[in-house]
Amino acid sequence: MNIVIFTDTYLPKIDGICISVDHFTRILGSRGHNFVICAPKYGEHDIDHIADNIQVIRFKNAPLPSYPDIKVVLPSHKKITRAMTMFPPDLVHIQTPGLLGQYGVLAAKMYGVPLVGTYHTLVSEQDTYISLYRLLKVDALLDYFKSHKKIEKRLDKIERKESKSFKSQIIYKLTLGVYQAGEVIISPSHLIKKDLQDGGATTPIEVVSNGMDLDRFRGTVREAPSAANGPRLLHVGRISFEKNCQVVIKAFALMLQKFPNATLDIVGDGPALTSIKIEAKHLGVFDKMNFPGFVPHGTLHELYPKYDLFMTASTMETQGLVVLEAMACGLPCVGVNAYALPELIQHERNGFIVEPFDHIKMAERAIQLLSDPDLYRKFSAQSLSIASEHEVHACADRLESVYQGIVDRHRAKKAASGGGLLGGFLQ
Repeated sequence: MNIVIFTDTYLPKIDGICISVDHFTRILGSRGHNFVICAPKYGEHDIDHIADNIQVIRFKNAPLPSYPDIKVVLPSHKKITRAMTMFPPDLVHIQTPGLLGQYGVLAAKMYGVPLVGTYHTLVSEQDTYISLYRLLKVDALLDYFKSHKKIEKRLDKIERKESKSFKSQIIYKLTLGVYQAGEVIISPSHLIKKDLQDGGATTPIEVVSNGMDLDRFRGTVREAPSAANGPRLLHVGRISFEKNCQVVIKAFALMLQKFPNATLDIVGDGPALTSIKIEAKHLGVFDKMNFPGFVPHGTLHELYPKYDLFMTASTMETQGLVVLEAMACGLPCVGVNAYALPELIQHERNGFIVEPFDHIKMAERAIQLLSDPDLYRKFSAQSLSIASEHEVHACADRLESVYQGIVDRHRAKKAASGGGLLGGFLQ
C-alpha cells in the first residue's frame, strides 16, 4: 500500500505522535509499504529521507506565540501535489487536526483517496494556548503574579474553569469534525473511543495502541525502596499547563513528611517550566527536586530504572506514552481519573488513580504504595504485564489490518461505481 501521512509534529521533535509515526512507518515500511510524510520544517536537523520507501516533505511554518513548539504550517499546493503524486496513494492518514491535518483532509478529497485519522491529542484541553493572555505573552507576567499565593489561587481556579469552557466545547466539536471526514477514526485507547462516541462521533472507531518498543523499554519486578534511600519519584513529559505538574509537586511536599529523603525529578521542557519552579520554591521543596530538562528519546530507556514511582496529574492523555514506558520498566504509577490514564494505570492493579487536582489523595496513595513492600512488588509485576499488551510490532499488525480493510472497501466501492471521473482522472 501507498500511504501519505499528514502530521503537524514530527522528528526531530520528540513527542508521542512523532514516536508513533516513526515506529509504525519503519515497521510497515520494512514490510514493503510506501510512505510519504508531510510534516513541519524545523531546521538543520530535519531528516527528509528515512528509507527509499519512506520520504518526508517539509512545510514552512511559524511558531504559535504562546507555545513555540506548536507550528502553524503554511499551505503549499506544490508540496501537497508532490506528496500525493510521489506514489499513487491508496490512503491518506492524518495524525493531527491542525493545519497540516486539514490539508490532508482536502488532499484526500481532491484525489479521491480514502482518509483515516488518529485521535492522538485532546486539542480542546489545550485551549489555554489560544487564550488572549498567552498569545500576547502575558503568561510571563502571570508567573510573576504566581509568586503571590492569593493571586496564584485565583489564577488556578480560572485555568481549571477554562478547561470546561464553552471555548473548549467549540474546539472539541471542530476537531471532531476534522476526523469525521474520514472512513475510520483510530483511537489509541478504549477510553478515548468511548469519549469520542459520547461526544457525538458517528464515524467507525478502531482502537490501535501507539505501541511500545519492548526491546528497549524493558524491566524486571522491582522491590520497594527503603525510606533511607528515597523513594525516588519521577515525572516525564512535556512541561505544559495541561499536564498539571504543580499537583505532583504539591503531593510531593506532603510525602516528604513521611519520606524526608524522597526526591522528585521533573524531566522535560515546555512553557510551564518557570511556573512549576516557582511553585516548588513556594512549597519549600525546590532543593529536593531536579529539573534535568529535555532527555533524548534514544537514552530515555536508561532513565526510568533509576526511579521507584511514576506520578502524573495530566488530564489530557489519549494514551500516555511516558506512562507506558515507565510501566514497561517495572515502575508502579499514581495518576488521575482523566481520559485514557485509567486504562494504563489500573486502580489497585499496577497503581492508584485519584481524582484530578486532588494532591492530598495523590500523596496518600503514593505513601500507601511505597510503604507496603508486598503491594509494591505486586504493582510492579502488573505494570510489566499491562505494558506487554502494547508491543509495537503487534500494534503495527493491527494498524496494517485497519489500513488494508479501508483500502479494500474503497477499491470494491470504486469498482462497483465504475471508478468515478475525478479519481480515475487524477490517478
